[in-house]
Amino acid sequence: MTDLTGRIALVTGASRGIGAACARALAAEGARVICTDLLAPTDLAEEIGGLAMAQDVTREADWAAAMDLASGEAGGLDILVNNAGLFLMKPVTETTLEDWRRLHAVNVEGVFLGCKAAIPLLTARAGRWAGGASIINLSSIAGLVGSAGAVCYNASKGAVRLMTKGLAMELAPAKVRVNSVHPGVIQTPMGDEVVAGFSAAAGIGDNEARTLLAQRHPLGHMGQVSDIANAVVYLASDKAGFMTGSEMVVDGGFTAS
Repeated sequence: MTDLTGRIALVTGASRGIGAACARALAAEGARVICTDLLAPTDLAEEIGGLAMAQDVTREADWAAAMDLASGEAGGLDILVNNAGLFLMKPVTETTLEDWRRLHAVNVEGVFLGCKAAIPLLTARAGRWAGGASIINLSSIAGLVGSAGAVCYNASKGAVRLMTKGLAMELAPAKVRVNSVHPGVIQTPMGDEVVAGFSAAAGIGDNEARTLLAQRHPLGHMGQVSDIANAVVYLASDKAGFMTGSEMVVDGGFTAS
């Protein structure tokens, strides 16, 4: 068991998929969780005994409001999970500047704004825990290896990877650990977008695309949201107290070869 009793976490993009799984898993280990998304995930918050608010991660004012909620009603912040993100699969020649800016606004600027806003609250409570406070940024295997048709997404997730490392160095003296998680293809609504994009690019049906993508993971299947949520819980806990600036790759062996 990983005990997170007494800790306060904020998870962005918590209404579905990996974000919802992370919120549930953190709450199951005792954390009080603030769940945010474009539409407030009130049902999830009620289910896990947490708090919910509507948040656009690209808006600095929304991050200020989230920190007000954390410092006020929740009582502080110990764990930040920057999960909100978009996926795009298009050849470079078909990718518009608007596509590029929209994706990077969410995937990169959203992470930057979240970390910047949360640092004062995280540092204020970091000394309470043996492993300090924790920022966990959701990147992707696309932040580690290239993929034809996903250059924009590759760039955004690569940025998250190196932003994480820079922040880890900057925040280490304050006992705030910063790590990134790199999922393979996970069975989520975004995972369905990956399948659809791969299907369109290869000119095959979705079922065949899903089978081929599963086979690209040496373990022979795509991941579950629980696989990523378990990694997030570990990184949030004192058990990962000597980990910062690290990449936790949870991809069924996809990037091993």
